Amino acid sequence: MFDQLPRTMSRPLQFDNGTAIGISNRWERGQYCSILTRAGIVGCGIYDLRTAAEFGQAIAIAKGTPAKPLVEPEDLFEAKIVGVTPQAEALGINVGMTGREAVEWMLRATAARNPAPP
Repeated sequence: MFDQLPRTMSRPLQFDNGTAIGISNRWERGQYCSILTRAGIVGCGIYDLRTAAEFGQAIAIAKGTPAKPLVEPEDLFEAKIVGVTPQAEALGINVGMTGREAVEWMLRATAARNPAPP
């Protein structure tokens, strides 16, 4: 019997265009990770793009494999994006870019919408 509680962790991650929050959740025989920005999420394949698009969310997903699952948010940095919502695509995020590149595009979008005061 599994006698430990599931684990959830979050931590700030620094990128060239700002800071995001890395999230990792693990439970018996399962896990998922994501990087949360003000503009949207870069996450693993657990996210449903159709539902996210219906709610107007910018989501880009990468997909791990059983041999190399995406467990920690840093695992997303070099993982290839395999799906995006129309809202993420409107930010310049495309299938084939890395998770790090997708996060940088989301952070740029946030900066463009919220310029620093002079």
